[in-house]
Amino acid sequence: MEILVCVKQVPDTAEVKIDPEKHTVIRAGVPNIFNPFDQNALEAALQLKDSQEGVRVTLLSMGPNQAEEVLREGLAMGADDAYLLTDRKLGGSDTLATGYALAQAVKKVAELQGVEQFDIILCGKQAIDGDTAQVGPQIATALGIPQITYAAEITVNGSTVRVKQQNEEGYIVTEADFPVLITAVKELNEPRFPTIRGTMKAKRREIPHLSAEDIKVDETKIGLKGSPTVVRKIFTPPQRTQGLIIKEEDPSAAVAALMENLTAQKII
Repeated sequence: MEILVCVKQVPDTAEVKIDPEKHTVIRAGVPNIFNPFDQNALEAALQLKDSQEGVRVTLLSMGPNQAEEVLREGLAMGADDAYLLTDRKLGGSDTLATGYALAQAVKKVAELQGVEQFDIILCGKQAIDGDTAQVGPQIATALGIPQITYAAEITVNGSTVRVKQQNEEGYIVTEADFPVLITAVKELNEPRFPTIRGTMKAKRREIPHLSAEDIKVDETKIGLKGSPTVVRKIFTPPQRTQGLIIKEEDPSAAVAALMENLTAQKII
């Protein structure tokens, strides 16, 4: 079984601040981390590798050279191979352009790995720096393969995948045959830590870089030219004040106090 996991290096959103004048994200001094949902996707792939014979796990990331850090971390966790899609021409790509570029990269990586296509492509449900949850589904659409999103449980039987999908009301179970793209939620598993031995080996690995030319993209579909989404500004929502808490022990007194406040505010 050939599994590809798409991973992303993202700024630690707990440390991100917004410029009050420019309304842009201040990235200076903000540490970069392995996107948490992508770690769940990788762990799912590694669990399949642990439980079945002949499973190979390949990583793919799109970003600047420093994104090698998350690829090396993924290799240290147990992935077999890793590729970085990096090119200035890809700068400014929105989710549509990113999905297209990654789909082209997936096909190139499959070629380099000597396979016709990957059986399973795993992605985190979303990246914490954008929270759009669009890139995974867009990769599947560009490749013309089925997609199953928000996976909280994955079972593989032969060439069929059964996924317990999380939704707002509970769960549904969906099946699909290979090839299929699946996006992972945090409830899927608890990602393992890289081993010391794996970390040392990963540091010595040479990670192949792919350019826009390598993956044969239509350059009108990438970067700013291929991005119909325009971000006008980013801002921190104003904090809401705490509502009134009525602490009367007597229910009748509590209702009377509530009615008095609602009347005073002309709500009723």
